[in-house]
Amino acid sequence: MTRVSLNKSVLSRESEKLAEYRRFLPSLELKRRQVVAERLKARAHLAECRTLLENRLAETARDLPMLANDEVALDELVVLEAVDLSTQNLSGTRLPVLKEVRFAEVAYARLTRPHWVDAAVAALREAVGMRIARDVAERRMRELEQAEAVIARRVNLFEKVLIPRAQETIRRIRMALADAEREAVIRAKLSKRKTAARAAEPRLSGL
Repeated sequence: MTRVSLNKSVLSRESEKLAEYRRFLPSLELKRRQVVAERLKARAHLAECRTLLENRLAETARDLPMLANDEVALDELVVLEAVDLSTQNLSGTRLPVLKEVRFAEVAYARLTRPHWVDAAVAALREAVGMRIARDVAERRMRELEQAEAVIARRVNLFEKVLIPRAQETIRRIRMALADAEREAVIRAKLSKRKTAARAAEPRLSGL
């Protein structure tokens, strides 16, 4: 460990560091609270996305049991065209936001396919959209969890390491300076006494 010089220059520097740490910590705490609040909302939203998807799949399986018929190909009728995402900046954390899910319009001969195909295509598109929404919500949740962990480490660094270390260094320097000042006063008094004693010697010798 580097030995710290116990002088006024280091005391001034450490005092400035401590003041800076104390100024920075509240903004870091505010950022942490914002991320925690957003994570709680993201958790609720993710749970909702999962529930909606599960319910939709269950409804589709109930209302369209004919989807189990492998003889009717539906894969080529549901074609994902684009997923539009934007980014939300939350206290320096970039979070994905789902804007739109678009499907390509696939033409098919309705007279040559079962009557339920239209409903199946609509249901499958809705399920795919919900699955994408769930995936984006999961990604958003992961980003917030990681951001919260990083901020928590920084808060702990300031609260448990940097601020206590600066406070301890300042305490040691002030004690050392106080000791040095007391020693200087004592030396000055001793010197004054010696000077007075030497000045008195000629007078004493003349008696």
